[in-house]
Amino acid sequence: MKDNRLTQPAEGQPPELEQKVAEVLHPFQRFIHDQTTSSKTLFLFTVVALLIANTGFNEPMTAFFDTYIGVALNDRLYQMSLLHWINDGLMALFFLILGMEIKREVLVGELSAPANLTPVLGAAIAGMVFPALTFWLFNMGTEYEAGWGIPMATDTAFAVGVLALLGKRVPIAAFSFLTGLAIIDDIGAILVIALFYTETLYFASLVAAAGITGMMFLSNLMGIRRPVVYFTLGVLLWLAVLNSGIHATIAGILIALTIPARPKAKPAIIMEKLSRLSLRFQNIVQNKTAGKPVLASKTQHELADELKKTANQATTPLRRWERYLHVPVGLMVLPIFAFANSGVVINTESLAATVESPLAWGILLGLIAGKGLGIPLMTWLVVKTGLGELPRGLTMKHMFGLGMLGAIGFTMSIFITGLGFEGNDQAQTIAKSAILFTSLVSGIAGYLIFRFSPANSTADRKGAVIDE
Repeated sequence: MKDNRLTQPAEGQPPELEQKVAEVLHPFQRFIHDQTTSSKTLFLFTVVALLIANTGFNEPMTAFFDTYIGVALNDRLYQMSLLHWINDGLMALFFLILGMEIKREVLVGELSAPANLTPVLGAAIAGMVFPALTFWLFNMGTEYEAGWGIPMATDTAFAVGVLALLGKRVPIAAFSFLTGLAIIDDIGAILVIALFYTETLYFASLVAAAGITGMMFLSNLMGIRRPVVYFTLGVLLWLAVLNSGIHATIAGILIALTIPARPKAKPAIIMEKLSRLSLRFQNIVQNKTAGKPVLASKTQHELADELKKTANQATTPLRRWERYLHVPVGLMVLPIFAFANSGVVINTESLAATVESPLAWGILLGLIAGKGLGIPLMTWLVVKTGLGELPRGLTMKHMFGLGMLGAIGFTMSIFITGLGFEGNDQAQTIAKSAILFTSLVSGIAGYLIFRFSPANSTADRKGAVIDE
């Protein structure tokens, strides 16, 4: 039962005003943290970018993102275009949170248990290999061969957003399976970017990056948990990677690997300290002779700060920083990236070039056939051979839906397009058009499969359901 005393304002505060402000802010805060908000925002910015690209504002917008911004040190000028600042700088934050999610899943999440990992791993590998092979078959020997990495990854925000729209019709296990699959796909995409989309390496910068990464790992081992330390070293690492020849966003992954993933003290010690602090706080509040409001009580403020500090010690920096970054990355970084990179001109000429291009067909079939069919078929093979089992509540019908949602490439696909066809505007236009169309079709198909699948699946004792 809810204790109404907890919602009552303290003395001297305007209760009616606070209540009205809370009533206004609560729906907004709930919207910000909703699972579908990031995907809706991403979709909105993509649509706006497409509209602008096909109006008279296209050239001014392109010129805006081509504007160079930087700093001058003595007689040297360090600058990049605004588009590069977004793709190399802001997107490093996306890779940082992606790296933290990967680390958490491997340590304590779905990917930490071998029984859960086998079918997800099999599905993810199929979801990387089959799309790449399909693309290569359509484009081998052509100028587009370098784009084989485009259909490999899954856009987690869009895919999970579509699942969330279905509400209770979706088994909880579907979210875990899709998230694990997308994370492994992202690991593969990160390795592809680092190994195959790097042209020239600069040894001095690589040594500097390795040294800074070592310092961050050492800070972790020494128990240093102050964000300012990791932020400062992280910026230096990003600069080193930026000048190394490897794409700068890889710095985000390296930073994530060094962030502490253990609490500062054992739970029993923290609980004992919290109990002592809570008792002291309670005694002060109940002391009728104190007669001081909270604002005038230094002791109460100090105790409240100590309680907060101690409570934070029960959590891990990895989990806290991931939570803090989730909203700004989902509602700012990814939409800005989509807005800057999704604007493609759609007219009769561009549509004809897209339809006739093996690049477009390689992406379309790589995602829809490679992932849409490869993911469920490999999962079925893993379960049939006894190497793994489906999580409780999932059926093979669900796996076909997850396969189609896995074919939503969007963010990472557009990102790799920029790397594979840098300077080739026509190839980028064709690729982005194919990615946008395929992601839309895959999202709708995945939604419909789940929408017309049984809402509550019956699972056997092992949890795997092959036929229903």
